[in-house]
Amino acid sequence: MRILVVEDDKKAAQLLAKGLREESFVVDISYDGEAADEMASVNNYDLILLDWLLPRKDGLAVCRDLRMRGISTPILMLTARDALSDRVKGLNAGADDYLTKPFGFSELLARIHALLRRSDLTRQAGLRAADLTLDPASRRVSRAGVPVNLTSKEFAILAILMRRPGEVVTRSELAEGVWEEDIDTLFNALEVHVSHLRRKIDIPGAPPLIHTIRGHGYLVGLSASG
Repeated sequence: MRILVVEDDKKAAQLLAKGLREESFVVDISYDGEAADEMASVNNYDLILLDWLLPRKDGLAVCRDLRMRGISTPILMLTARDALSDRVKGLNAGADDYLTKPFGFSELLARIHALLRRSDLTRQAGLRAADLTLDPASRRVSRAGVPVNLTSKEFAILAILMRRPGEVVTRSELAEGVWEEDIDTLFNALEVHVSHLRRKIDIPGAPPLIHTIRGHGYLVGLSASG
C-alpha cells in the first residue's frame, strides 16, 4: 500500500512516515499543498494523509481540486481545528475522514485501515508477476501458490517492484520508498534486504523473478528484459 503524507512540519511528517513504513506501507512525503496536488495527480496512491494548514495551497483547496479532477483516492484530513464547522468543511471539500491533532498513532492506523477496507482499491486483484502474487490489502505473498513470509521491509521493497513489473526501479526510488533516513547511507542495507528477498522468492527449480540491473537498480519479471 502506498500513502502520501502531506504535512509542512518536517519532523512530524518524518515521524508519521517512519511509523507507517514500520507497518509495511510505502510512503511519499510532501511539505506543501502545490507539490502534494501534483504528486497525487501523477502517482497512484492508496490513501492520502492531508494536513489542513499548508504553504502555497491549503489542504481544503488540494482536496477540492483533486475531487474536481475525478481523483477518488481516500483522503484522511489531519488538523488541529476541532470545531464542528471545520469538520463539515473538510468533509464537504471531499475528505473521507477527519482526525484532529494531537492523535495517537494507533487511532491513525485504525482510521487508515478502515478507509482502505472501504476503498475500491483494496478490493482489486493483488499484484502479480508470473506465478508470484502480492495482495496489498492482506499483505499476503505467494509463489506458485506457496505462501512466502516476508519482513516488513522485504514486503515494502517487493510491493514497489511489483507495481512496476518488467520495469527497472532504481536503488534511490526503492530506498526513498522504504526508509526515511539519508538514502545515500542505505544502499548497502537495501542490497542486503533484496538478497534476502531473492532467497525467499526465487525458489529452486523455478525461473528467477528478481533481477539486479547493474548500475541502475532492480526489476521483477521473468527476465531482465521484462
